[in-house]
Amino acid sequence: MDLAVKLKDYARLMRLHRPIGTLLLGWPTLWALWIAAQGRPDARVFIVFVLGVLLMRSAGCVINDYADRHFDPHVERTRDRPIAAGRVSPRAALVLFALLCLLAFALVLTLNRLTILLSFAGAFLAVTYPFLKRYTSLPQFYLGMAFGWGIPMAFAAQTGGVPLLAWTLFAANIAWAVAYDTAYAMVDRDDDLRVGVKSTAILFGKYDRRMVFVFHVLALILLGLTGAQGGLGLRYYAGLAGAFGFALYQQRLMRTRTREGCFRAFLNNNWFGAAVFAGLLLNYPL
Repeated sequence: MDLAVKLKDYARLMRLHRPIGTLLLGWPTLWALWIAAQGRPDARVFIVFVLGVLLMRSAGCVINDYADRHFDPHVERTRDRPIAAGRVSPRAALVLFALLCLLAFALVLTLNRLTILLSFAGAFLAVTYPFLKRYTSLPQFYLGMAFGWGIPMAFAAQTGGVPLLAWTLFAANIAWAVAYDTAYAMVDRDDDLRVGVKSTAILFGKYDRRMVFVFHVLALILLGLTGAQGGLGLRYYAGLAGAFGFALYQQRLMRTRTREGCFRAFLNNNWFGAAVFAGLLLNYPL
């Protein structure tokens, strides 16, 4: 096979052509860095976490597709993924996953001992998350833990400790992840029911849209509590107000529950995360 074609398949396996996952993983990490450093994160720490987000999101996509290799060929949205379509072997995918994790760990080794220790829990979450959808109807909660583990790590790297407000922010991210990944799961709900994959979209049933909104509101309440614990000002809360506006807009996108509408609502969460970060930028002017 032509090398360029093979490299393209590996890039698609890592979802480099679809940055939304990197953004959804990156925003809470940046929230944590900015709060921990009061708007002035250490340059080395910042670079390590930005590169780490890219590597671990890529690794997560690879292990997810490996775990779903028997399901993806039966789902309309995923049947053309490299492993499902037979363009990348499961063994090659595992090698790529290991390489990405090693690169990410090499970055972590440049940080302090607490951050290194926390990274082992983060790796465990990343490896085990894709398998949860077979055994529980709440994999979205676990995704929130996996996608939010950069929060305590960022505090540890920047300050040497993990204060209470870091865990409040972590809880906020879990609630946000349940909201956006439920919208994402609504896209595949019919296929998931057929192949036996579980999700909150199936669990919530006809209350799916309502529950997405409930978890968006819960995330914003916890973000507000984080702001109170961290002594953040009105500009931060203006950012939360902007995020609430995006949550309302997503309800409109999902109102008819079409695949396209639910997927657009999922993608719109990038702007939810960006609005929160904008509030932090305004709260800590350069």
